[in-house]
Amino acid sequence: MNYNETLSYLYTQLPMFQRIGKAAYKADLGNTIALDNYFGHPHQYFKSIHVAGTNGKGSTSHMLAAILQTAGYKVGLYTSPHLSDYRERIRINGKMIPEDTVIQFVSQHRSFIDKLKPSFFELTVAMAFDYFANEKVDIAVIEVGLGGRLDSTNIISPLLGIITNIGMDHTDLLGNSLTKIASEKAGIIKPNTPIVISQTQPDVSQVFISKALGNNAPIYFADKEYLVTQQQSKANGLQGFTILNQDRQLHFEVDLQGRYQRFNLPSVLKAVELLKTMGYAISEQSITDALSNTQKLTGLMGRWQNIGKNPLIYCDTGHNVDGIRQVVEQIALTPHENLHMVIGTVADKNIDGMLSLLPQEATYYFTQASIPRALNYLELKQKAQTFGLQGEAYPTVLSALSAAKAAAQPNDLIFVGGSTFVVAEVI
Repeated sequence: MNYNETLSYLYTQLPMFQRIGKAAYKADLGNTIALDNYFGHPHQYFKSIHVAGTNGKGSTSHMLAAILQTAGYKVGLYTSPHLSDYRERIRINGKMIPEDTVIQFVSQHRSFIDKLKPSFFELTVAMAFDYFANEKVDIAVIEVGLGGRLDSTNIISPLLGIITNIGMDHTDLLGNSLTKIASEKAGIIKPNTPIVISQTQPDVSQVFISKALGNNAPIYFADKEYLVTQQQSKANGLQGFTILNQDRQLHFEVDLQGRYQRFNLPSVLKAVELLKTMGYAISEQSITDALSNTQKLTGLMGRWQNIGKNPLIYCDTGHNVDGIRQVVEQIALTPHENLHMVIGTVADKNIDGMLSLLPQEATYYFTQASIPRALNYLELKQKAQTFGLQGEAYPTVLSALSAAKAAAQPNDLIFVGGSTFVVAEVI
């Protein structure tokens, strides 16, 4: 098989949650353990950091990987989903896994794969762990795909774990309350292993404290130790942060955009602090340099990313109620005359909750990504009208964006989002 044929096999022969949703979700680790046994337990051959949460885990993972890489370590990075290239999911020091490696992995093990019939995600995790072990990475930052307790990544024994924001997402799989969702995320907490909680959320903090106590795991609430006192946009295009840590005032410039990075940065800094106590040599200069160059070092895309000027065009992968809330806040802080919203979503989200947050004083271009999970663009328009959101419907993301560009004036703002897959099609 060539690379395109290999991708076609991965996408069409294996159940893929990103495309078909709940039908691809495996509520047990059976296949993951079988794959791990087959490949000789590759995750045991490298150190790791585990990152879970509803929102923020991607940015957190990329910032941590950038810092470790800048400090001189060979760093694996596993994230999901990808935006434009499958290989974005598996990187070492920012470089994607080679196409030939993907081809060889699938070709060499296809008979076993066909027999086991793992999901797309289960196999991709196995590929990542096998690749990191073969390449002898010093450490890998592993982002949870969905939940935590039953996620395929949860076979690792990390140096530490991080849990970011907890919000209402994937409620059909993880539970219909914050505490139930937090309990699933808390499944990554391991015995005697430090856990860093990004945000102190009163509704769920006790879930994490109880789980940590039961595992004799030291627990740290990062926002209590690293208090963001100032956040501002800089003339150089970076975000400036002033952070109070005990009696120290810290200053950082971060290239990742979005006001919501104020929730992610404290947990990154706390994780680095813990890694240093474990013997990792990470200088203040490495931290500073990495945070201002995370996108270049790791290839992260889709976080309040500018993709056009005159008019300004921004996209963001926020795709649930909490994510949209942060996007709306960011839009309000971005100078513009008229607002144009290119919006699509998937059918299994809290669509009413998301639509209720979107600004009414905007022109909407309702659309859908080209995946089976996408909510039909005409149905989205109809739902949106009940929330006072007015606009036209377009069958493809690119046709919707083209219409927005044609209507917008130079000082207007076009936002593209509502779904990771909508963003993927414009990037």
